[in-house]
Amino acid sequence: MSSFVGVLVSDQWLQSQFTQVELRSLKSKFIAIKNQNGKVTVGDLPPLMAKLKAFSDKLNDEEIRRVLGESNSDFTNEIDFEGFLKTYLDLQSRDTAKAGNSKHSSSFLKATTTTLLHTINDSEKASYVAHINSYLRDDPFLKQFLPIDPSSNALFDLAKDGVLLCKLINVAVPGTIDERAINTKRVLNPWERNENHTLCLNSAKAIGCTVVNIGTQDLVEGRPHLLLGLISQIIKIQLLADLNLRKTPQLVELVEDNNDVEELMGLAPEKVLLKWMNFHLKKAGYKKPVTNFSTDVKDGEAYAYLLNVLAPEHCSPATLDAKDATERANLVLDHAERMDCKRYLSPKDIVEGSANLNLAFVAQIFHQRNGLSTDNKKISFAEMMTDDELISREERCFRLWINSLGIASYVNNLFEDVRNGWILLEVLDKLSPGSVNWKQATKPPIRMPFRKVENCNQVVGIGKQLKLSLVNVAGNDFVQGNKKLILAFLWQLMRFNMLQLLKNLRSRSQGKEFSDADILSWANKKVKNSGRTSRMESFKDKSLSSGLFFLELLSAVEPRVVNWNLVTKGESDEEKKLNATYIISVARKLGCSIFLLPEDIMEVNQKMILTLTASIMYWSLQQPVDEQSSPSPAASSRSASPEPSIDATLSPAATAIFDGSPSPSTNGTPSLAFATTPSSSPGLPANGSLAPDTTAPPKASPSPSLSGEDDSSLAAEVSNMTIDDADSDTTTSVPLVDDAASDNAISTPQVEEEDTELQSEL
Repeated sequence: MSSFVGVLVSDQWLQSQFTQVELRSLKSKFIAIKNQNGKVTVGDLPPLMAKLKAFSDKLNDEEIRRVLGESNSDFTNEIDFEGFLKTYLDLQSRDTAKAGNSKHSSSFLKATTTTLLHTINDSEKASYVAHINSYLRDDPFLKQFLPIDPSSNALFDLAKDGVLLCKLINVAVPGTIDERAINTKRVLNPWERNENHTLCLNSAKAIGCTVVNIGTQDLVEGRPHLLLGLISQIIKIQLLADLNLRKTPQLVELVEDNNDVEELMGLAPEKVLLKWMNFHLKKAGYKKPVTNFSTDVKDGEAYAYLLNVLAPEHCSPATLDAKDATERANLVLDHAERMDCKRYLSPKDIVEGSANLNLAFVAQIFHQRNGLSTDNKKISFAEMMTDDELISREERCFRLWINSLGIASYVNNLFEDVRNGWILLEVLDKLSPGSVNWKQATKPPIRMPFRKVENCNQVVGIGKQLKLSLVNVAGNDFVQGNKKLILAFLWQLMRFNMLQLLKNLRSRSQGKEFSDADILSWANKKVKNSGRTSRMESFKDKSLSSGLFFLELLSAVEPRVVNWNLVTKGESDEEKKLNATYIISVARKLGCSIFLLPEDIMEVNQKMILTLTASIMYWSLQQPVDEQSSPSPAASSRSASPEPSIDATLSPAATAIFDGSPSPSTNGTPSLAFATTPSSSPGLPANGSLAPDTTAPPKASPSPSLSGEDDSSLAAEVSNMTIDDADSDTTTSVPLVDDAASDNAISTPQVEEEDTELQSEL
């Protein structure tokens, strides 16, 4: 059985400079400019290069032509794809040198893991290795491979099976992945390895990582710059996890006025860390405010003052008296070592102002000794400011969902960040391209309150165009931070997105829109057809708390994915939680991008149950009918193994039901046709279609393509699916979406009347 490995380049170094997503995008653009003779000449390149996002705002056609002329005397010479790639890299390096910066190097503070120069910082690599060695040294499976030598490539080799990254995610946010779902055999076959990487990438999104332009193939190949970028995000999330009032109510001491607490709650964790650092520096008599983790700490003075006030028993007058920055940095780290806080930094990193490592260093100091008051009165006030558990869980879900869409802004605190309306406009523009009038929108920072109201009024107007339930809702309600209204509005947006993605699988059909009832009916029919008797009466059905129905549904859409030896009866709360955590991990391992928590299944949260069911449905409807109905002999033999293994791991580009990371079009510009290009890595869509993951073997379980290539198989599968809707017993046919179906008009699916609970919230 052959394995599709994506776009291959004979020059291994050249291959290593691009992700599979970048190669696919550039390859399609290269093919598109071939002339009638099937050739591409040097003279064809300038207009193409000038349109690529990497150069469009920096180099024009004439400048590119001049650069090409330096190495090519004859513009009629034919150029192959590898020559095109080399030219691309040459232009890229010239542009970067001209700009005189390294903005594309991997950064701990950046949300995205995409880099163009692919620079690897050895100090960062050594620090991440030290972190992994420290936190995973006692792991039953990984301890045989640890400690990792930071001077070798052992980190990248160990990460190729996906186990290390999954374990690291669980260290950052415990309980994210049910480790029973991780394939941990000594030697994994390609499908098991892909399962681990798919589970890793979907789980990384579920803890807040922005995973753009990374596919499972990139992780299988152990691409250093992508792996370090992903690892840095995971470690950052771990180190900054306690920098909020819910986890550390003592942070309320940083504000003098109780009215400033809401502002503190809205700050990004990095900003809170800076505020904490400046709070102590002010007490220590340090005059200069620290505004970043780079240039402001290069001389080491701020660290000297900070450590002196936090651990005066270890302070030394020589630190501040030192004239040389490197000497002072050494003394600072000696002080930190006595506090057990030297893991992430070297004197060179301080002097050079490494933002990533300085952030990690300060975060470690905070964890070790934050020096904040234990004033019970202030702490109790901070605890009163936090939300109840259900609101907190929904806030988390919608925040992660928005961050997975690939919009320019990053949400740290949902209720605070959406109040100016800008982020909501970005989300609406992603879900319904062209719906936002950006000329009438004001970008943050916004000082005049009426501008915020204008933004939010436009949000309400677009929501009404999309047929969302917004009775008696005005823009000012968002500005005022009405939490229930914000959650209800975002739920409607998520549901709209979900139904749009399902609709786009059948855009050529003249049938009715998908509804909640259709999703419910599909799930029941799928389980029934697998020979089981479980059934859910509604998305509120309390019997769903055991988790057995969803395990049967997952098994029905992919028989090999559930290991029934690990399933409990779901009778006690403990057994229900075991099943719920397993369900979430198995769904992510399958390829579903979901953001719910085990408690949402145990408590049968209607909204989250619907998203889970729809996500499984979306994945299932993209599978070829012959693969679903009659597994191959090879697949049947694998199904006997207690360790689940899927023949193909679909990219979240083809499986993420609520994902909308920007998908690169062939000219390098993110596609905004979100309704037809839901994406996030691994394997982003190109050319406005849902791209298959490069690791999926086509003969066993090919990744779906919504460009029209697999029309017959998908249409056949769905045409056999009868929707047992109370309103209709017609057979619903779901052909594939056409690229042309995505235009800039506002999509307005006929949304059913909202339930009474949602109406009451609005």
